[in-house]
Amino acid sequence: MFTRILSFMAVLVLVVGCSSKPEDTGAITTDGDTLATTEGQAAAPSGIDQGTLGAVQSGTQQDLVVNVGDRVFFGYDQFDLTSEARGVIERQAQWLKTYTNVSVIVEGHCDERGTREYNLALGEKRAAAVRNYLIANGVEPSRVQTISYGKERPAVMGSDETSWAQNRRGVLVVQ
Repeated sequence: MFTRILSFMAVLVLVVGCSSKPEDTGAITTDGDTLATTEGQAAAPSGIDQGTLGAVQSGTQQDLVVNVGDRVFFGYDQFDLTSEARGVIERQAQWLKTYTNVSVIVEGHCDERGTREYNLALGEKRAAAVRNYLIANGVEPSRVQTISYGKERPAVMGSDETSWAQNRRGVLVVQ
């Protein structure tokens, strides 16, 4: 019996000792909205020229997200802009003035609390607040549309203050 256990342990040590780390093929893996290679390097999402990996095409949604920020956040049951939100929207307005051929939709979102109807109305007020501030900062009104999704499209799932805070947002989407 002891010999069998000892033989089994020897085989186990041999197998484990001979195993090697899997070869890195550079395959792309995803984690939510983040793309990465198995080496942990950034990978270009589909639609981005693979030859310019690491470079962001000017005037695109990715450019907006990476270089300016595409969203602002709101307090509970609020649609007024915080000073931080105004700063982001001012940068968005400057970006839009640089890329005059770009039009955007401002999405208004809410957290899961409240009725569907109430949150659709609040989301519309949030989107309008962002749109109005963009216009006040020199963006042509015809380039900015709004839509409210209320609580229908949460960015983060969860029923806690951290999740709710990330879902109370206005998001600029390049058209």
